[in-house]
Amino acid sequence: MESTASTAELRVKLPVVCTITPPSPFLEDERVFVSLGILRVAAVLRKNGYGVEQVDLSGIGNYLEAIRDHALVSEATYFGITATTPQLPFAVEIAKEIKRVRPKAKIILGGPHITLVSAAIKDQKRRGIPGRAMKEMEALRQEFDILVAGDGEKAILVALKGNASFIDADDPKSPLFLTSSELDGLPLPARDLVELDSYHYLIDGIRATSLIAQLGCPFPCRFCGGRDSYMLRRVRTRSADSIIFELKHLYVTYGITAFMFYDDELNVNREMVGLMRRIRALQDELGVEFRLRGFIKAELFTDEQAEAMYAAGFRWILVGFESGSPRILKNIQKKATREDNTRCMQIAHAHSLKVKALISFGHPGETPHTLRETENWLLDSDVRPDDFDIAIITCYPGAPYYDQAILDPLRKVWVYTCAENGDRLYQLDVNFTQESAFYKGRILGGYNSFVYTDGLSPGDLVAERDRVERNVRCMLGIPFSNSAAAQNYEHSMGMGLPPSILRREAARVVESVI
Repeated sequence: MESTASTAELRVKLPVVCTITPPSPFLEDERVFVSLGILRVAAVLRKNGYGVEQVDLSGIGNYLEAIRDHALVSEATYFGITATTPQLPFAVEIAKEIKRVRPKAKIILGGPHITLVSAAIKDQKRRGIPGRAMKEMEALRQEFDILVAGDGEKAILVALKGNASFIDADDPKSPLFLTSSELDGLPLPARDLVELDSYHYLIDGIRATSLIAQLGCPFPCRFCGGRDSYMLRRVRTRSADSIIFELKHLYVTYGITAFMFYDDELNVNREMVGLMRRIRALQDELGVEFRLRGFIKAELFTDEQAEAMYAAGFRWILVGFESGSPRILKNIQKKATREDNTRCMQIAHAHSLKVKALISFGHPGETPHTLRETENWLLDSDVRPDDFDIAIITCYPGAPYYDQAILDPLRKVWVYTCAENGDRLYQLDVNFTQESAFYKGRILGGYNSFVYTDGLSPGDLVAERDRVERNVRCMLGIPFSNSAAAQNYEHSMGMGLPPSILRREAARVVESVI
């Protein structure tokens, strides 16, 4: 009779997996928020007995040299890379470098970009639209061995045991799609695999880190990547017990007392006020004061929420107002009016909450007039945000702007048209595997626009973005934030455990980049 293999023997037989966070040099500072999704996948792998290495290339200038040196000594046979759309060109370069030195290694791509591309293909097939997402998918198949769309926590286990080249976990009918209860039962992100001290985010001068209390946003904003993805659209919430446990763990383990809730919209959760009260009670239990920061939805914001958030430790909230133009708000299906947005500002300020207003230019129907409406709204005496950010919109796969655009063969651009009024948005074709300049500039004059409207050229949008930011910051007395240069990886740092790649000689402290 054969004896049952021990847990230790089973672990020996399982492959080692190297999870990788690619760099994000398009950001003002890369060492602000830890990429939690890939660390949650790493935690699931460890729980299931896999050996795990983690390489965090955020802020590493010569990241290809770093990954090459690690791949040469790594025990991993699988390398899993997460990537947003702006990170994709760097993920492709990393995959090529791994294959160059480890040709038999299997490269897995997961994360938002592949999820958005897959969602776009499904939407375009449903609508019978000859879209461009299929071309994007084929480009990804050329670069990666296995593609994982949607929730990666259970899908990664399937990827390691099967022969599938594509795994779709972005389907509520799939057993790989996480329910709220399954999300609640996941192990905490494996933050011990990165050097948390090398991240430098402050809230009100206090060292902070991020966590995720819920997934998904149900609103239909047309510009938003993920509106056609179940993973990014369906709300799944963790219990208050689970969130309180993570906050307590972060305080006890790392001494952290400030937290950025990186959820899409905190007040989508109907139990948010109760959660805020539990967070206040935790502080009383521990004898500490937290400082918190997070996103809320303007038209859902109430005095009760604001009061509970302030008591829990919130001093800043972030709100995606997007525009001060009623026409643009309707075109993007924001579901919030300019009056809703003004009322949100008034409620926040009445409860001593500071607001960072998130604004975007370049929507269908955008004109010099609509941009002035937004500028004037920001300067209105009832608004006057404490900080703000202006971005030029990008048409991501998985967003209606992208998925429902039709190719204009004469202009050779993709055109999204608002059915209600005929307002149009023209989109230049972007090779996402090679181009990240469409995302966001680091400084004034560093932006690019890959969209335009009947009223504004790409150059006009960039010039107006810069002009409005300068003027509003000057009028409201809000300083510009500083950018941070990437560091170089040193050979001597890469020969030990993977986290050694992360060490910085001098970490610059950044307050409230987001």
